[in-house]
Amino acid sequence: MTTNVQDLKDFLRDTGPVALVEVAATKGSTPRETGAFMLVSAAAIHGTIGGGQLEYMAIDKARQVLRNLPASPPPLTPPCKGEGKLPHAKSPSPLRGGVRGGGNDAGLVGGMRFDIHEVCATLDIPLGPEIGQCCGGRVEVAIRPVDAAVAAGLIAAAERQEQRLPHLYIFGGGHVGKALAAAVALLPVHAVVVETRAEELEGMPEGVETLLTPMPEAAVREAPAGSAFAVLTHDHALDFLIVAEALKRADAAYVGMIGSKTKKATFKSWFLKTACGSEKEFARLVSPIGGEAVKDKRPPVIAALAAAEMMTALALHGLGAAAEDTKSGASFEARSARTSG
Repeated sequence: MTTNVQDLKDFLRDTGPVALVEVAATKGSTPRETGAFMLVSAAAIHGTIGGGQLEYMAIDKARQVLRNLPASPPPLTPPCKGEGKLPHAKSPSPLRGGVRGGGNDAGLVGGMRFDIHEVCATLDIPLGPEIGQCCGGRVEVAIRPVDAAVAAGLIAAAERQEQRLPHLYIFGGGHVGKALAAAVALLPVHAVVVETRAEELEGMPEGVETLLTPMPEAAVREAPAGSAFAVLTHDHALDFLIVAEALKRADAAYVGMIGSKTKKATFKSWFLKTACGSEKEFARLVSPIGGEAVKDKRPPVIAALAAAEMMTALALHGLGAAAEDTKSGASFEARSARTSG
């Protein structure tokens, strides 16, 4: 399975000299947040800082920085020193070493400022009609070459981010399962397709893990907290077993089952009478997946609607978990203050 971390490693290894282009500060409405970054080589790019003229200008300046590199660059590029930060700018990201300005090449054109000194550069760009972009905010972009230390930092950060990705399980690799796997393959999730039939796992998209098992419900029990479960196997009885297991997970972000109103009603009767389920647990089931607003049963359409539904559930669950962590931390501090007092 190819991962984002592996893609990053391959880019850093195979493309020659590379510049790091990072959103160092923002003000107002901007395409990306502080800390968003991309990598630029002489002939390729990896990632994005939002597209449009802002990105084109940043790519051009990054390649100018690469052209200015000495023939034998030092093993560690010294950190650049910040200058002229945007008012009310967010804190810089851990990747940022700062930016050095006012050096060999400096200019102010149409409200845009760019500074290039040795091998570091800063772009301070208003996102308005001057560059044909109408976001209305302002972005400061820091550019510097990637040496071994910066590359190691980027890879470590990507590995941490990948470890924190929410898990999204797709039970069933049939027509809808494959379409759903394709729909989520590029999303920031750890997607897993679980199947009992080996042939149905063939041809899954890159970036999607596959799991062949005679007991798919066991994968539910082993899933991390906050996971999403989409159940759409070839067997209604198997669907019921998996969904029943998933509904026992109070920490699940999403439990969905493909099917009709009749299938849902049949499952409810079985779940309450035979599987010892409760009305409260059953109320968490999403069925049919993807909602009922769009009356289109083609697998790619169902997959697109279900993917959006699941990403929304994962995002809301993540916000709830973060709020609970903050609340728990505040309660701990209050208890500690009372104890010390």
